[in-house]
Amino acid sequence: MREEILLKRLRAGDTSAMDDLVRLYYPEILRYCKWHAPDAYLAEDAAQETFLKAIKYFGRCGFSGKLRNFLYKIAGNTCIDLYRSKGRDYVPLEEMNTKIICEEPGVDEAEERIYIRELIRKLEPSTQEIVILRFGQELKLREIADIMGMPMRTVQSKLRAALKEIKAQLVTDMHSFTKSGHIGAPMKGGESDGKRYGK
Repeated sequence: MREEILLKRLRAGDTSAMDDLVRLYYPEILRYCKWHAPDAYLAEDAAQETFLKAIKYFGRCGFSGKLRNFLYKIAGNTCIDLYRSKGRDYVPLEEMNTKIICEEPGVDEAEERIYIRELIRKLEPSTQEIVILRFGQELKLREIADIMGMPMRTVQSKLRAALKEIKAQLVTDMHSFTKSGHIGAPMKGGESDGKRYGK
């Protein structure tokens, strides 16, 4: 209901509705952009550009649908566009470094998030996105299906397969941990995540 009222205000040209839109969804969209941008600064640029594009769109075109899902679609494309505007090809999740995650306070929490990203990056791209939207952004399956342009059954199937794959990797890593005292995939030079971070 809150989103419907906000959309009506945006259609009516209520400028204060634009501020409310940003307050309501900016933190969530920024968090999503951090999964896809190669650094925190570009993530912030992508989030801000997402809202500028959305507001311009509302001013030019009629709109029907879910505002939140619409913002996610814009944000995903904006991350790609901004990265390419810097003269580089878009880097998918599996090729990104982990610097952006380490910027959060708490070493243990940062290491845990790095490990989670290491698990997710082993999945194929569309499945990565589904896992991020479901567990990183806590969206409902129906919302994910709308954002991804997939039937909900396909989203459910991909999510089940992803969880099964991640569970299998967790079992493998825990088995490795009991033997070596280190967990995670080997880093460059044969170091494990644990060794790299002083474990």
